[in-house]
Amino acid sequence: MKLSRLNRFIALAALVALAALTLSGCAPVATEGGDGTAAAAGGGLSMIIMMIAMIAVFYFFMIRPENKKKKQAQQMRDNLAVGDTITTIGGIMGKIVNVKDNAIVIETSEDRVRMQLTKWSVSSVGKQTEEPQ
Repeated sequence: MKLSRLNRFIALAALVALAALTLSGCAPVATEGGDGTAAAAGGGLSMIIMMIAMIAVFYFFMIRPENKKKKQAQQMRDNLAVGDTITTIGGIMGKIVNVKDNAIVIETSEDRVRMQLTKWSVSSVGKQTEEPQ
């Protein structure tokens, strides 16, 4: 969790820095050429480069890690098998006794209480040794 907070902070800091650079380069400075005509300096190309850099920062620090996390969670849910010990997003722990297309059946206690859950509700596979922070 700390890594994702660090990534968000870095992305926000980079975004603020890029915004400051973009705003400082937005106002073109009028310079007078040798023949008496006014020419605009800076502006267009640097603005485009800053926008591309901002999109790259968003992609590498926010979008890409989130997509990786989603893909890993989906792969974990697709690989559920009978006998796995799981924890749901609601904190229910149990052992899988049946796997269907979009659902699983788990036993939650030694009393053989069975519950049918959708696969998307599975948070983790394996025994949870400590509480998440």
